[in-house]
Amino acid sequence: MYALICTDKPGALDIRKANRDAHLAYIADTGVVFQAGPFLNAEGDMSGSLVILNVEDRDAAQNWAENDPYAKAGLFDKVRIEAWKKVVG
Repeated sequence: MYALICTDKPGALDIRKANRDAHLAYIADTGVVFQAGPFLNAEGDMSGSLVILNVEDRDAAQNWAENDPYAKAGLFDKVRIEAWKKVVG
């Protein structure tokens, strides 16, 4: 599995909201998301994403990340991709 750790660009909440339905549809359509959810800032607004992907390799994770509607809309300031191992839960 791979974790996508995404940080939104400052002031990009409107971009996130405008593309949320497409992002959620992409998650449903691709069928490789193990867990996902937004990071919240001090005000409680969405400010980034954590997405755990069940894919074969880093290239597949990179491809998924690049085709996410949020990424295509220019929402993210940075995206980290890390190999991840489930231990608890």
